[in-house]
Amino acid sequence: MTDVVGAFGVEAGAGLGEVMSRLARRLQEEHGDVGGTLQAIATAAATTVPHADDCGISYVIGRSAIEARAATSQLPRTVDALQERLRQGPCLDAVRDQPVVRVDDVAADDRWPEFSRQASQLGVGSMLCFQLFVEGDNLGAMNMYSRTPRAFDEESEEIGLLFASHAAVALAGAEHEEHLREAVATRDLIGQAKGILMERYKLTALQAFALLVNASNTTNRKLRDVADELTTTGQLDNSQQPPRAS
Repeated sequence: MTDVVGAFGVEAGAGLGEVMSRLARRLQEEHGDVGGTLQAIATAAATTVPHADDCGISYVIGRSAIEARAATSQLPRTVDALQERLRQGPCLDAVRDQPVVRVDDVAADDRWPEFSRQASQLGVGSMLCFQLFVEGDNLGAMNMYSRTPRAFDEESEEIGLLFASHAAVALAGAEHEEHLREAVATRDLIGQAKGILMERYKLTALQAFALLVNASNTTNRKLRDVADELTTTGQLDNSQQPPRAS
Protein backbone atom coordinates (compact mmCIF):
# COMPACT_ATOMS: atom_id res chain seq x y z
CA MET A 1 0.00 0.00 0.00
CA THR A 2 1.38 3.38 -1.02
CA ASP A 3 2.23 5.90 1.70
CA VAL A 4 -0.84 8.10 2.30
CA VAL A 5 0.52 10.18 5.19
CA GLY A 6 0.34 13.35 3.10
CA ALA A 7 -3.29 12.83 2.25
CA PHE A 8 -4.89 11.94 5.58
CA GLY A 9 -2.28 11.74 8.27
CA VAL A 10 -2.49 7.94 8.51
CA GLU A 11 0.64 5.93 9.04
CA ALA A 12 2.75 4.69 6.16
CA GLY A 13 1.69 1.22 5.08
CA ALA A 14 -1.87 1.67 6.34
CA GLY A 15 -4.38 -0.78 4.93
CA LEU A 16 -7.07 0.15 2.45
CA GLY A 17 -9.77 -0.17 5.10
CA GLU A 18 -8.06 2.41 7.30
CA VAL A 19 -7.60 4.78 4.40
CA MET A 20 -11.28 4.52 3.39
CA SER A 21 -12.41 4.93 6.99
CA ARG A 22 -10.34 8.08 7.30
CA LEU A 23 -11.74 9.34 4.01
CA ALA A 24 -15.33 8.74 5.15
CA ARG A 25 -14.72 10.71 8.35
CA ARG A 26 -13.14 13.52 6.36
CA LEU A 27 -16.17 13.62 4.08
CA GLN A 28 -18.51 13.82 7.06
CA GLU A 29 -16.50 16.41 8.95
CA GLU A 30 -15.90 18.76 6.04
CA HIS A 31 -19.18 18.54 4.16
CA GLY A 32 -19.23 22.33 3.96
CA ASP A 33 -15.87 22.42 2.18
CA VAL A 34 -16.73 20.49 -0.97
CA GLY A 35 -13.64 21.63 -2.84
CA GLY A 36 -11.35 20.55 -0.01
CA THR A 37 -13.11 17.20 0.28
CA LEU A 38 -12.82 16.49 -3.44
CA GLN A 39 -9.16 17.46 -3.36
CA ALA A 40 -8.60 15.06 -0.47
CA ILE A 41 -10.32 12.27 -2.40
CA ALA A 42 -8.20 12.94 -5.49
CA THR A 43 -4.99 13.00 -3.45
CA ALA A 44 -5.87 9.79 -1.61
CA ALA A 45 -6.87 8.05 -4.83
CA ALA A 46 -3.64 9.02 -6.56
CA THR A 47 -1.57 7.69 -3.67
CA THR A 48 -3.65 4.53 -3.05
CA VAL A 49 -4.99 3.22 -6.38
CA PRO A 50 -2.32 0.83 -7.70
CA HIS A 51 -0.12 2.22 -10.49
CA ALA A 52 -1.74 5.70 -10.52
CA ASP A 53 0.38 8.82 -10.87
CA ASP A 54 -2.37 11.44 -10.82
CA CYS A 55 -6.09 11.85 -10.27
CA GLY A 56 -8.61 14.44 -11.42
CA ILE A 57 -12.28 14.87 -10.50
CA SER A 58 -14.38 16.57 -13.16
CA TYR A 59 -17.85 18.07 -13.24
CA VAL A 60 -19.51 17.62 -16.63
CA ILE A 61 -22.31 20.03 -17.50
CA GLY A 62 -24.59 19.33 -20.45
CA ARG A 63 -22.53 16.26 -21.37
CA SER A 64 -19.74 18.34 -22.95
CA ALA A 65 -18.62 21.26 -20.78
CA ILE A 66 -16.02 20.00 -18.32
CA GLU A 67 -15.11 21.81 -15.13
CA ALA A 68 -12.14 20.49 -13.16
CA ARG A 69 -13.13 20.33 -9.49
CA ALA A 70 -9.96 18.73 -8.09
CA ALA A 71 -6.61 17.57 -9.43
CA THR A 72 -3.30 16.34 -8.07
CA SER A 73 -1.30 18.15 -10.75
CA GLN A 74 -1.80 20.33 -13.80
CA LEU A 75 -1.97 17.28 -16.06
CA PRO A 76 -5.60 16.30 -15.25
CA ARG A 77 -6.74 19.90 -15.73
CA THR A 78 -4.98 20.10 -19.08
CA VAL A 79 -6.52 16.81 -20.23
CA ASP A 80 -9.99 17.97 -19.10
CA ALA A 81 -9.59 21.12 -21.18
CA LEU A 82 -8.43 19.02 -24.14
CA GLN A 83 -11.50 16.77 -23.96
CA GLU A 84 -13.83 19.75 -23.71
CA ARG A 85 -12.21 21.40 -26.72
CA LEU A 86 -12.26 18.23 -28.85
CA ARG A 87 -15.60 17.01 -27.43
CA GLN A 88 -14.17 13.52 -27.23
CA GLY A 89 -12.25 11.40 -24.77
CA PRO A 90 -12.59 8.71 -22.09
CA CYS A 91 -13.99 11.08 -19.44
CA LEU A 92 -16.91 12.03 -21.71
CA ASP A 93 -17.49 8.39 -22.65
CA ALA A 94 -17.61 7.47 -18.96
CA VAL A 95 -20.21 10.17 -18.36
CA ARG A 96 -22.33 9.33 -21.40
CA ASP A 97 -22.25 5.58 -21.72
CA GLN A 98 -19.99 3.51 -19.50
CA PRO A 99 -19.50 3.34 -15.72
CA VAL A 100 -15.80 2.58 -16.22
CA VAL A 101 -13.57 3.38 -19.19
CA ARG A 102 -10.07 1.94 -19.24
CA VAL A 103 -7.45 3.13 -21.69
CA ASP A 104 -4.51 0.75 -21.62
CA ASP A 105 -2.36 2.62 -24.13
CA VAL A 106 -3.41 6.20 -24.86
CA ALA A 107 -1.11 6.60 -27.85
CA ALA A 108 -2.43 3.46 -29.56
CA ASP A 109 -6.14 3.82 -28.72
CA ASP A 110 -8.25 4.54 -31.81
CA ARG A 111 -11.55 5.36 -30.04
CA TRP A 112 -10.66 9.06 -29.90
CA PRO A 113 -7.89 9.54 -32.50
CA GLU A 114 -7.20 13.24 -32.01
CA PHE A 115 -7.52 13.08 -28.23
CA SER A 116 -5.20 10.07 -28.09
CA ARG A 117 -2.59 11.82 -30.18
CA GLN A 118 -2.57 15.00 -28.13
CA ALA A 119 -2.93 13.34 -24.72
CA SER A 120 0.00 11.04 -25.40
CA GLN A 121 2.05 14.10 -26.34
CA LEU A 122 1.20 15.52 -22.92
CA GLY A 123 2.74 12.45 -21.33
CA VAL A 124 -0.36 10.37 -20.56
CA GLY A 125 0.37 6.66 -20.93
CA SER A 126 -2.88 5.11 -19.65
CA MET A 127 -6.14 6.25 -18.04
CA LEU A 128 -8.92 4.82 -15.90
CA CYS A 129 -12.16 6.84 -15.79
CA PHE A 130 -15.12 6.31 -13.47
CA GLN A 131 -18.61 7.72 -13.95
CA LEU A 132 -19.96 9.76 -11.04
CA PHE A 133 -23.72 10.14 -10.68
CA VAL A 134 -24.86 13.55 -9.50
CA GLU A 135 -28.26 15.17 -10.24
CA GLY A 136 -30.21 15.88 -13.40
CA ASP A 137 -28.07 16.32 -16.52
CA ASN A 138 -24.99 17.27 -14.55
CA LEU A 139 -22.61 14.36 -14.09
CA GLY A 140 -19.04 13.84 -13.13
CA ALA A 141 -16.03 11.62 -13.62
CA MET A 142 -13.03 10.60 -11.58
CA ASN A 143 -10.04 10.07 -13.83
CA MET A 144 -6.88 8.19 -12.91
CA TYR A 145 -3.68 8.82 -14.87
CA SER A 146 -0.46 6.92 -15.37
CA ARG A 147 2.47 8.04 -17.44
CA THR A 148 3.13 4.38 -18.30
CA PRO A 149 1.10 2.44 -20.90
CA ARG A 150 -0.84 -0.63 -19.67
CA ALA A 151 -0.38 0.44 -16.05
CA PHE A 152 -3.85 -0.28 -14.66
CA ASP A 153 -5.25 -3.70 -13.78
CA GLU A 154 -8.33 -5.23 -12.14
CA GLU A 155 -7.13 -4.23 -8.68
CA SER A 156 -6.80 -0.65 -9.88
CA GLU A 157 -10.43 -0.72 -11.03
CA GLU A 158 -11.72 -2.22 -7.79
CA ILE A 159 -9.98 0.26 -5.53
CA GLY A 160 -10.72 3.15 -7.88
CA LEU A 161 -14.44 2.37 -7.66
CA LEU A 162 -14.30 2.80 -3.88
CA PHE A 163 -12.85 6.27 -4.20
CA ALA A 164 -15.26 7.13 -7.01
CA SER A 165 -18.22 6.33 -4.75
CA HIS A 166 -16.97 8.86 -2.19
CA ALA A 167 -16.38 11.44 -4.90
CA ALA A 168 -19.95 10.96 -6.16
CA VAL A 169 -21.32 11.60 -2.67
CA ALA A 170 -19.27 14.79 -2.40
CA LEU A 171 -20.39 16.04 -5.81
CA ALA A 172 -24.02 15.29 -5.01
CA GLY A 173 -23.57 17.20 -1.77
CA ALA A 174 -22.12 20.11 -3.73
CA GLU A 175 -25.20 20.20 -5.96
CA HIS A 176 -27.53 20.12 -2.95
CA GLU A 177 -25.65 22.87 -1.13
CA GLU A 178 -25.55 25.01 -4.26
CA HIS A 179 -29.32 24.71 -4.69
CA LEU A 180 -29.86 25.62 -1.05
CA ARG A 181 -27.60 28.68 -1.35
CA GLU A 182 -29.45 29.79 -4.48
CA ALA A 183 -32.81 29.35 -2.75
CA VAL A 184 -31.70 31.36 0.28
CA ALA A 185 -30.19 34.08 -1.91
CA THR A 186 -33.40 34.30 -3.97
CA ARG A 187 -35.55 34.49 -0.85
CA ASP A 188 -33.39 37.28 0.58
CA LEU A 189 -33.41 39.17 -2.71
CA ILE A 190 -37.19 39.02 -3.01
CA GLY A 191 -37.46 40.11 0.62
CA GLN A 192 -35.31 43.16 -0.09
CA ALA A 193 -37.40 44.03 -3.14
CA LYS A 194 -40.60 43.71 -1.13
CA GLY A 195 -39.15 45.99 1.53
CA ILE A 196 -38.37 48.66 -1.08
CA LEU A 197 -41.92 48.56 -2.44
CA MET A 198 -43.49 48.52 1.01
CA GLU A 199 -41.53 51.61 2.04
CA ARG A 200 -41.95 53.45 -1.26
CA TYR A 201 -45.67 52.86 -1.74
CA LYS A 202 -46.75 52.12 1.85
CA LEU A 203 -47.87 48.61 0.91
CA THR A 204 -48.39 45.49 2.92
CA ALA A 205 -46.00 42.57 2.41
CA LEU A 206 -48.65 40.69 0.45
CA GLN A 207 -49.35 43.67 -1.81
CA ALA A 208 -45.64 44.19 -2.48
CA PHE A 209 -45.18 40.54 -3.39
CA ALA A 210 -48.22 40.66 -5.69
CA LEU A 211 -46.70 43.65 -7.47
CA LEU A 212 -43.44 41.75 -8.03
CA VAL A 213 -45.33 38.72 -9.35
CA ASN A 214 -47.37 40.93 -11.67
CA ALA A 215 -44.20 42.55 -13.01
CA SER A 216 -42.68 39.11 -13.54
CA ASN A 217 -45.71 37.87 -15.47
CA THR A 218 -46.07 41.04 -17.54
CA THR A 219 -42.44 41.18 -18.61
CA ASN A 220 -42.07 37.38 -18.89
CA ARG A 221 -39.05 37.46 -16.60
CA LYS A 222 -38.16 35.37 -13.59
CA LEU A 223 -39.28 36.78 -10.27
CA ARG A 224 -35.70 36.70 -9.04
CA ASP A 225 -34.54 38.81 -11.99
CA VAL A 226 -37.29 41.39 -11.40
CA ALA A 227 -36.32 41.58 -7.73
CA ASP A 228 -32.63 41.85 -8.60
CA GLU A 229 -33.27 44.75 -10.98
CA LEU A 230 -35.35 46.58 -8.39
CA THR A 231 -32.75 46.20 -5.63
CA THR A 232 -29.93 47.16 -8.01
CA THR A 233 -31.49 50.09 -9.90
CA GLY A 234 -34.46 51.03 -7.74
CA GLN A 235 -36.67 50.71 -10.80
CA LEU A 236 -39.67 48.52 -11.50
CA ASP A 237 -41.37 48.23 -14.89
CA ASN A 238 -43.29 51.52 -15.43
CA SER A 239 -46.36 49.70 -16.60
CA GLN A 240 -46.87 48.30 -13.09
CA GLN A 241 -49.08 50.45 -10.88
CA PRO A 242 -48.85 49.73 -7.17
CA PRO A 243 -52.08 48.76 -5.49
CA ARG A 244 -53.58 51.17 -3.06
CA ALA A 245 -52.79 50.48 0.58
CA SER A 246 -55.92 49.45 2.44
